[in-house]
Amino acid sequence: MNRYPVWKYAILVIVLLVGTLYTLPNFFGEAPAVQVSSAKATVKVDAALQQRVEEALKAAGVTPDLVSLDGNSVRARLDTPDTQLKARDALQKALVPDPSEPTYIVALNLISRSPTWLTALHAQPMYLGLDLRGGVHFMLQVDMQAALTKKAESYAGDIRSALRDKGIRHGGISRDGQTIDIKVRDEATLTAARNLITDQFADLQSTSQPDGSEFRLRASIKPEATRRVQEQALKQNITTLHNRINELGVAEPVIQQQGLDRIVVQLPGVQDTAKAKDILGRTATLEVRMVDESTEARGAEGGRGPVPFGSERYLERSGQPVIVKKQVVLTGENLTDAQPGFDSQTQEPTVNLTLDAKGARIFRDVTRENIGKRMAIVLFEKGKGEVVTAPVIRGEISGGRVQISGRMTTAEANDTSLLLRAGSLAAPMDIIEEFTIGPSLGADNIARGIHSVVWGMVAVAAFMCVYYLLFGVFSTLALAVNVLLLLSILSMLQATLTLPGIAAMALALGVAIDSNVLINERIREELRDGVSPQAAIHMGYDRAWATILDSNVTTLIVGLALLAFGSGPVRGFAVVHCIGILTSMFSAVFFSRGIVNLWYGRQKKLKSISIGQIWKPTADTSAVPPTK
Repeated sequence: MNRYPVWKYAILVIVLLVGTLYTLPNFFGEAPAVQVSSAKATVKVDAALQQRVEEALKAAGVTPDLVSLDGNSVRARLDTPDTQLKARDALQKALVPDPSEPTYIVALNLISRSPTWLTALHAQPMYLGLDLRGGVHFMLQVDMQAALTKKAESYAGDIRSALRDKGIRHGGISRDGQTIDIKVRDEATLTAARNLITDQFADLQSTSQPDGSEFRLRASIKPEATRRVQEQALKQNITTLHNRINELGVAEPVIQQQGLDRIVVQLPGVQDTAKAKDILGRTATLEVRMVDESTEARGAEGGRGPVPFGSERYLERSGQPVIVKKQVVLTGENLTDAQPGFDSQTQEPTVNLTLDAKGARIFRDVTRENIGKRMAIVLFEKGKGEVVTAPVIRGEISGGRVQISGRMTTAEANDTSLLLRAGSLAAPMDIIEEFTIGPSLGADNIARGIHSVVWGMVAVAAFMCVYYLLFGVFSTLALAVNVLLLLSILSMLQATLTLPGIAAMALALGVAIDSNVLINERIREELRDGVSPQAAIHMGYDRAWATILDSNVTTLIVGLALLAFGSGPVRGFAVVHCIGILTSMFSAVFFSRGIVNLWYGRQKKLKSISIGQIWKPTADTSAVPPTK
């Protein structure tokens, strides 16, 4: 009756082993480290850089615990904060000889002390939030007026092109802030220009007024379009920040909108505020320009003369100088996607670009007029440009799909695609709030949170053992397994644990023990009714299951609502809360029953069980005896 088959015990053992394995990394703590990452999108982080880091540390007399290549950064794990500072200075001197034009970013960080055998099994500790791990916090103010001005400038260029295509003559187009002024000579031209704006530019509204002997048509962005531009600018900035920070290997950064024009950025584990600012400022701008192929330009490329007027000199990744014209043909705003691929005929690696409607129209005209000439794609970071590639135009390219090929390896095609996708900020941002949480404060928060969970569990365990005796011990073991599984699942999911998450963990203990209380009381009730101990155990678990399921499902619904509609700390609480409910159902029902079956299941003539005092109702002696 109360026996588990061997395969069920095997499952329980496997669950315990896996849970223990993935929980272990959380107990090793974090060590001070130095992180070296690329300061330029065109500079690679590879095994060669790892070797340079090891040599620089050895030359400085610093012996790291571990030097590893982790994604897009090289990390050196050290034993003390003093050694960490010494290592940073040594790497800064060796890798960044010119601070005005850094090739690499050397920043302080924290990494796990987990042994290599656990890391090899992909057992990683859960991420800790800013309040537990320490790090830097920024609040950025997005300049929405600049975004609107930039959009108005784009509209001005589009209107100029549309008027030229329709053959509508005008006396000049100028921009005053976020409005566009168009001068026309007569009412017929005014009507034609107004109709064109109405038909082709649905987001613009126009008004007209006399201007001496001429007329002035003033176009401005509609209020609903203004809100849309602001929302798009905010989303593009958030996406760009995600791309840049993720490339630097910062673990679980928090980048989220706050209000209508602000972005909150939290970088856990990063202790250097100056370096964090440098990370946020690394937004690239992409420009497409024509290569200057004049005789003077070719001489300037070889260092035999000055750069011609109206052109500029930039370097390719190979170090080869290229003279490009200052006139910008396209910008990164016109690029919607960039993916690596292969040429269908030559099978050479290529970069496939997708342009928006405006970019496709401009690119078609430029390629038609410049067949056989070179076109340079220039990437600007911190005001300094670098030529990513400078292909030759083979023919007119229309449809908004562009293929760049020639002298590229597969790795270079992937890197170039990544650079072109990185994008630029839609609007400038200013840091209006910043603060740093030190690792010591985070460690204090962790200690307080752990103490609250541990002492709460000890108090619950003491009550259960006193009130339910041996069954209380079983319930305490199930509670410990619940905590173990909760930590292991959070580690497997690489979830970010915050102070609200620790509060949810403490709450999960109460939810989990509630299920055991229901089971134990149900068994007591069956014993009170005179049922045999074996039958009472069996019926207690079976009949309590429906109640446990109902109560946990309703609580889970609330947790899912918090997860769906909450944000920030609320979502962190909801994640731990929902996982805790699922693990509590497993541990309180299946695991605890497995222990009970193992202890009592094989006793055929079981007379009693240790579940505490069973109160039975006494007979009512005060009742009046029936009359004869």
